Amino acid sequence: MARYTDASCRLCRREGEKLFLKGERCYTNKCSVSKRAYAPGQHGQQRKKVSEYGIQLREKQKARRFYGILESQFRGYFGLAVKRKGVTGENLLQILESRIDNVVYRLGLATSRPEARQLVRHGHFTLNGKKVNIPSILLEPGDVIAVKDKFKGSEKLKSIIDIAGSKVVPSWLEFDAENLVGKVVSLPAREEIDLPISEHLIVEFYSK
Repeated sequence: MARYTDASCRLCRREGEKLFLKGERCYTNKCSVSKRAYAPGQHGQQRKKVSEYGIQLREKQKARRFYGILESQFRGYFGLAVKRKGVTGENLLQILESRIDNVVYRLGLATSRPEARQLVRHGHFTLNGKKVNIPSILLEPGDVIAVKDKFKGSEKLKSIIDIAGSKVVPSWLEFDAENLVGKVVSLPAREEIDLPISEHLIVEFYSK
């Protein structure tokens, strides 16, 4: 599967805010956004007038990069959101949040979404008792995610929990920290999604 392999910090600088793609580094003074709060490239520090289309495009790109999704897949999620009952923009965010790699991150079992995606791809989790290695699987209420026994005692997981273990688990999830088991209680409501995304701009972008 195609994926972004360039420097993650360039994405944060392009969007002008932290996307938390590098885990612990994003919370330190090593963060590129803190040191160079302007877009990458030789023209990055120039002030440019942004059109309405440009604003909508940047919001769509920001959402894609928060979740680490390429354009074709993101467009597919938008199509799925349109078909669901309710507000399209909120449906879209709900779908993105329900990806298994995002849920792993939300449970504090990864320090960033890219790391969560890698851990899922390497088969370190089970879904409803079965091995899973596809980060894009969409979860439903009642689904149970567990860390595989072989991975529980690893130094990698211990370091992750030291960094991300104190993270507050959102109310739409349940987490048994002792057994390292998470459960999807419900799909998240808009107020439970804490990302600075204006989803109506994304809807306007794709509606043209």
